[in-house]
Amino acid sequence: MGNKYTFVTLDIERSPDPDAIPSSLVRLHDSIQEENFHYLVFDLVTGGELFEDIVAREFYSEADASHCIQQILESVNHCHQNGVVHRDLKPENLLLASKAKGAAVKLADFGLAIEVQGEQQAWFGFAGTPGYLSPEVLKKEPYGKPVDIWACGVILYILLVGYPPFWDEDQHRLYAQIKAGAYDYPSPEWDTVTPEAKNLINQMLTVNPGKRITAAEALKHPWICQRERVASVVHRQETVDCLKKFNARRKLKGAILTTMLATRNFSSRSIIVKKGDGSQVKESTDSSTTLEDDDIKEDKKGGVDRSSTVIAKDPEGPGTPPLQSPRVATTSNSPSSSIVATATTTAPPPRPTAINLSQALLQGVQARRQEIIKMTEQLIEAINTGDFEAYTKICDPHLTAFEPEAMGNLVEGMDFHKFYFDNVLGKNCKAVNTTILNPHVHLLGEDAACIAYVRLTQYMDKHGQAHTHQSEESRVWHKRDNKWQNVHFHRSGGSGGAAFGFSSLK
Repeated sequence: MGNKYTFVTLDIERSPDPDAIPSSLVRLHDSIQEENFHYLVFDLVTGGELFEDIVAREFYSEADASHCIQQILESVNHCHQNGVVHRDLKPENLLLASKAKGAAVKLADFGLAIEVQGEQQAWFGFAGTPGYLSPEVLKKEPYGKPVDIWACGVILYILLVGYPPFWDEDQHRLYAQIKAGAYDYPSPEWDTVTPEAKNLINQMLTVNPGKRITAAEALKHPWICQRERVASVVHRQETVDCLKKFNARRKLKGAILTTMLATRNFSSRSIIVKKGDGSQVKESTDSSTTLEDDDIKEDKKGGVDRSSTVIAKDPEGPGTPPLQSPRVATTSNSPSSSIVATATTTAPPPRPTAINLSQALLQGVQARRQEIIKMTEQLIEAINTGDFEAYTKICDPHLTAFEPEAMGNLVEGMDFHKFYFDNVLGKNCKAVNTTILNPHVHLLGEDAACIAYVRLTQYMDKHGQAHTHQSEESRVWHKRDNKWQNVHFHRSGGSGGAAFGFSSLK
């Protein structure tokens, strides 16, 4: 708990006047220091994520979206008035106080928060989540409070139609969209949104941070402070439906996020080890992946979907080793508060008598990793030969996937993939050779694992011409009844396969 951001958070969230803290901010009640632990007593927040609650509602209107963003802006305004920039506003950090109807929206996770003096603009490091990053951060220009307003604009856009204003499978193109402020209001979903709502979004998503609306000004916007008169109260079923898909994309929980962690280590473009850079990596307090700037440059080329990835770099510069991952325990001693205890101490070195046990455990880990690689090779062989029966034995019946052919949608089940087995795979493919480059396996316990790798596929087309297709893939495996099954995969990138149809290599 010794990093400076944590103690800044203590000063932000604890106030001598509890009534001064808005209900939409998770309140810190107390902090207790012990030798190896630092206990933080927060509000007990039990309602789950705001976006998950919205899709479960029977009625959701533009006026409801106005009320949601008002509570978020109240939290942001309170932070800004106290010289704090959150830097990681996104749906995952918007929680509900309870499961009761109309529960307050709570802003959480100040793991990337920084303290600023007044309207100070400075370079505090590259930090945030890609789809919510502001143009000035992407341009590596001095920034401050306006970065939070930009993220609020992205969130409001999603609240109204269920999808983000900026999106591309290729992160380089995504960043180009954001830096240019290239978003629009396509028909028909935006036709029913009031002009006042669009006006507020436009003021939030202003590329020039100096001209961007502030939190205090946004709270005075007619669409918020006069919502009963201005905001539409028509049920937005299309928004709810789109939001379900949006939630599915970002809510593959630890599986997707862990595969993204593995992905940062396997890119064929970054196999060369970079030496001499001891920059400290500052992690968000959720399970999202943290990358250094050099990784970001490489991943722009790789087309990896990082819409749920937290990127951060400590602005203090080189000389500090990466942070160790803390062990976190949570308990509750009252209905109104929760205690988070974080241990930052490292385990003592093993005793000499434990050496053999450690070696045995290491051998077991290596064996399981090889098992995952072997299962992945078997799955790819089934694809190369067009053997759908073998493919279904290796994959879970409810297999989920993100891939270019799905046009940005999360595909579930086998029907989508069967089309390619029936019509493409194995029929035109007389000679196929697949090479898995730099596989990285991350074990998630005894019965779960993920693997990330670069896949090169050589094949001959019907004209006798040789082609090579490259893709970057990650797969999540789960062991059921002592049998490994592929439960999710993510594929991005690719070149050279379109002429033959190998853009469909599952």
